[in-house]
Amino acid sequence: MDNKVYLSRDEIPKQWYNLVADLKRPLRQPLGPDGKPISPDQLAPVFPMNIIEQEVSQERWIDIPEEILEILYRWRPTPLRRAVYLEKHLKTPARIYYKDESVSPAGSHKPNTAVAQAWYNKQFGIKRLTTETGAGQWGSALAFACHLVGLECKVFMVRVSYEQKPFRKTLMRVWGGNCVSSPSNETEAGRKILKEMPDTPGSLGIAISEAIEQAVSDPSGETRYSLGSVLNHVMLHQTIIGLEAKKQLKKFKESQPDVVIGCAGGGSNFAGLSFPFVCDKIHGKSMEIIGTEPTACPSLTRGAYRYDHGDIAGMTPLLAMYTLGHKFIPEPIHAGGLRYHGMSPLVSHAVCEGLIKARAYDQLRCFDAALTWARTEGFVCAPETSHAIAAAIDEAIKAREEGKKKVILFNYSGHGLLDLLGYEKYLNGELTKYELPQKKLDESLDQIMHFPEIE
Repeated sequence: MDNKVYLSRDEIPKQWYNLVADLKRPLRQPLGPDGKPISPDQLAPVFPMNIIEQEVSQERWIDIPEEILEILYRWRPTPLRRAVYLEKHLKTPARIYYKDESVSPAGSHKPNTAVAQAWYNKQFGIKRLTTETGAGQWGSALAFACHLVGLECKVFMVRVSYEQKPFRKTLMRVWGGNCVSSPSNETEAGRKILKEMPDTPGSLGIAISEAIEQAVSDPSGETRYSLGSVLNHVMLHQTIIGLEAKKQLKKFKESQPDVVIGCAGGGSNFAGLSFPFVCDKIHGKSMEIIGTEPTACPSLTRGAYRYDHGDIAGMTPLLAMYTLGHKFIPEPIHAGGLRYHGMSPLVSHAVCEGLIKARAYDQLRCFDAALTWARTEGFVCAPETSHAIAAAIDEAIKAREEGKKKVILFNYSGHGLLDLLGYEKYLNGELTKYELPQKKLDESLDQIMHFPEIE
């Protein structure tokens, strides 16, 4: 049995897919402090105009510049693999496929948008980028991309991941990036948090505030901010994953998947795989699309669908999204890339429209799934990716119990070779099952109730 399919260089998608064009109800616009929709000009201090044009685009297909494709060819197209050894272990009639994004230089899906964002900023005349990172996957990807196109890169890494995953920051340094622990003393937002909560584990919301502050306060105007998830243009760049997977499933002689799965923190890898299939679902095809998240940070399964800021200091516009509240600081679980209080407005909209379902898993269940994966398929996955694997296992067992030959597709968003501390703690019995207490959730959501409601 051939358990992997590659595409040739010529078969790589030449356009990104924009889900906005196929939505039956329009996406709700970001709002400014006055509650009115923001204009593209208001985003100009944060993003270059060529990125802003993609952010607000209504076009279904957007051409990928040849210069970006030339960089992506270093590792793309990525393989689609069939998890035949996991199938045998589970004794399931389901066929399980996974899109292997771990083969990129940074070890995850993140370079798909990092390369694009760095290139567009370079074309606009920007000299340096600031960003945040949770587990370090995004920070290392942007450092890699900035090195290739000739930009400086400054990364604010969430403190708990900075301490848990020391080799991620080393990887950033290898590619010339400057990584600091967040909250830091380098920004007003960071100093304020340290004064109020000196022992905080940090959060992506805090790191975003610091990165944006440094970008907009540069008097030269040569610095911009880059985001690894959440926003429309990031989802757009990642759709190359799902577009490749469609071609590869056909080579496996599969007409379509029955179930599509991805882990979801801000939404980028999940959207990248699923949005081309969401398009099929909008146009009448039947399938289940599942976003998985931690029980410690359950924005989709327990959050409120409200307008909220994307960062703790309230420097971003108000976004219509599922949120736990922009001041929410998650527990220091090892899936650092999923420790975000909100969710992509596009993913949130698709959930609200019934196109996508969400499911939450605790970290013990996820590490158990990760071990099952490593002891069958052989690969060590990122803690974030283990959430998708847990759901794929559940769906495969369900198929076995129902006696159905389902096709399950999930995104293998990254490897875990720099996350072994988490595995060590799990194997030593030092990790605990954690579900967000309702009281903490209510207190956090209370802080956003004065923002505009979603009609």
